[in-house]
Order: sequence, then structure tokens, then C-alpha cells
Amino acid sequence: MSDFILPDIGEGIVECELVKWLVAEGDTIEEDQPVAEVMTDKALVEIPAPYKGQITRLYYQEGEVAKVHAPLFALVAEDDADAESSKATEETASTESGKARADIAEAKPQNTAASDEGSSPYTPEEPRVDQGGDSAQGRIPASPAVRRLVRELDARLEDIPGSGKDGRVLKEDVLAWQEGDKSRLAGKAPQAEAKPASEPVAGEVRVEPIKGIQAVMAKRMAQSASSIPHFSYGDEIDVTELLALRQRLKPQAEARDLRLTLMPFFMKAMALAVRDFPILNSRVSEDVSEIHYQPSCNIGMAVDSQSGLIVPNIKGVENLSILEIAAEVARLTQAAREGRVAQRDLQDGTISLSNIGALGGTYASPIINAPEVAIVAIGKTQQLPRFDALGQVVSRAILTATWAGDHRIIDGGTIARFGNRWKGFLEAPESMLLEMK
Repeated sequence: MSDFILPDIGEGIVECELVKWLVAEGDTIEEDQPVAEVMTDKALVEIPAPYKGQITRLYYQEGEVAKVHAPLFALVAEDDADAESSKATEETASTESGKARADIAEAKPQNTAASDEGSSPYTPEEPRVDQGGDSAQGRIPASPAVRRLVRELDARLEDIPGSGKDGRVLKEDVLAWQEGDKSRLAGKAPQAEAKPASEPVAGEVRVEPIKGIQAVMAKRMAQSASSIPHFSYGDEIDVTELLALRQRLKPQAEARDLRLTLMPFFMKAMALAVRDFPILNSRVSEDVSEIHYQPSCNIGMAVDSQSGLIVPNIKGVENLSILEIAAEVARLTQAAREGRVAQRDLQDGTISLSNIGALGGTYASPIINAPEVAIVAIGKTQQLPRFDALGQVVSRAILTATWAGDHRIIDGGTIARFGNRWKGFLEAPESMLLEMK
């Protein structure tokens, strides 16, 4: 028997929440079979079995916090299982029945007991239905944050009607269900309290811990703001021609079941501009003695997910077509909203883009997503009056772009020239064809 040690599953992650066990103690599993779902500070991750064998112990209950580099579960390899079973049989035969029962009861892991609070109150012969929300039709779709809220309310996910796509249970659904079930929640409050637990006391300060993705974002933004001297640079971009081009290409994208937004054009133009200004796609060594120029342009995009702000990135944008970038944008956006972004998609970003305009903002002052050295915030597109070449007032589609650069290695002139290069591709999008390989 050997313990499975929870490995490093992300940059800087030291613990994670055990969201759901996918096996029970005593189960025989195959190599690479998913054993557990854990929620890191960034996403929901499945932990696979390292080899074929039998699960002998689960060290955590669902909802508990598991530590990296600590045992997660115990597993007997298939080759060792028969020997272990034979040895156990011989020992049992040579022991009095009463003492054997006592020894077995003492040695039995507590989290295998079939109780309302146990993490694995089922047998391999019985279908498992727990508060995580499995139903006869399969797993009920819901984000990790929603599942945590359901557990905190001591509710069952299958009891809450989902209003999202494919019956997905949203946070709003849980809150609506809670409002309609106050009598049940009140019954769980201590008898000494005059008011139900679900109703806050007037004037009382509500304390909520910062954890998960919010904790990581708070830590990284504080470190970035305090350790990196930011240089900001803003400009306006006329995207009238870009919008017209997008409108002409939309039917072709839709024929491939793709939604064509401006984001793929922003990213492609950025990757092309990086060729002329590779320092925008670099990293600074910890002792600020070296500049590490990255071999590919992995562009991160800030996504406002239900679990908080995350920044997955698209790898090798310089080698992708506009449609390939659009497909990646759609994939990562959907994954982020479901809380299932793979660790690979969150690592090795080289430069980031935040489309704050999608939420209605015009201006923003972004903070660099360290260890990257630059980020741009894009505002909403507005129809504004501008003068044409003949001095006539015309209506043009204008948006703002605000860059933040690491002033330790990027000066104002460099980021301005880079911004002009990027802006030129967006204002005359056909010019990108001359640079594509």
C-alpha cells in the first residue's frame, strides 16, 4: 500500500478544496481513472490514479482543504492486492472472533462510516447521490463556487431548479431557492437565537474570508502593484474599418459554428506587433538582472467568471489564424464560466488583454499580471464625431486602449511605438495580411 501525495497542481498553489470523491474506499480503479475533483485557487482539477489498484483510504472528506505534498488517498497496486488479501485472511483466522471485530472496528477509517456526515456513505453496488449533485441523469452542471454555496446551506443540488443552459444551477438559483426555504433554514438555527440564522442581525458586521481565486488575485495584484513600477499609456483607436471587416466575415465564422468578436483581431494584431517589439513579450528575472524573451506569444484574456477574475491564455497566437483564435476564445470563456479551466491554460502567459468595454467601461488603469511585463485594457466602442481628411465632421467608431508596462525595462517611447504598431493593424486591418506567414 502506498500513499498518493498531492503534487504541485499550479503556480504557487499550496492547498486546494476537496470538492468531490469520484471513488469509495474499497473500489478497484484503473490507471489514469479520475479519483477526485479538487478546486484550486484557479480552477476545478481532476486528480487521476497513478496506476491500477484498490483504494484503501481517503484522507479527506468532501469540503475539506487538502495540502499539496501531503497524502490524498492510499492505493494498493493490483500486483500487491492479492498478497494483502491473503495476509489479512490468515491473520483473521488466527484471532478470536470478538477481538477481530474490535480490531477491525478500531482500524477502520472513520470516513468510511455510512452516516449523514460521512464523505463516502455508499458502496460500489449502490449509485452515489450526495450533496455534490449527481443525479440519475448524470452530473448536474454547476460551478465549484455554486457547489460550495449549496454545501454551506446543507442543501442538495438536485433539489434546486437550474435556469442556466442544460439545467445549469446558477448562484441566483441557489439564492432564490434559499429565499423560498427560509423556514427550513430557520429550523437549523440554535434555539437560543430569536431570529433565523439566514437573517442578519441589524447593525452586525458580516465577515467573509478571502479564499480561492479571490485570494490569489488579491495576493498577486498586491505584489504586482508594490514590486513593479507601472508606466501607463493611453490612446484612442478608430475601429470603424475593423467593425466593417468583422461584419463581412461573420457569416463565414458562423458557418463553422464560431462567434466572431473583435477579440481575435486584438490578439492577432498584438502578436504581430510583438515581432517588432519583443521586449513587450518578455519576463524579468527575480533579481532584475536579466530579460528573458519568450519564444511564443501566449496572450492572456481576463475573464469575469462566477468564481472571480481569472486570466487563461491562448498559446502561440502568432501561429494561429483569426478563426483558430476565435475558437480558443470561445473554449476558454466557456471553461472559465464553468470553473473548469485546465492548469495548462492558466500557465506561461506572456502578455495580457482585458476587455473592460464588454462590461460598459470606457477607461481603466490595468495592473500587470506578473511575471508578465505588459497589459492593455480596452474600453467600449462609441460612435463619436471626428474630422476626416477633408475637414468634414464624420461619425467614427472609437474605443480607448490603456497600456501598463513594467517601467524597469520598458520606457515610454517603447510602449508608445509598440502601441502605434498595434493600433495601425487595427485601424487598417487588411495590413495584417502583409505580416502573416
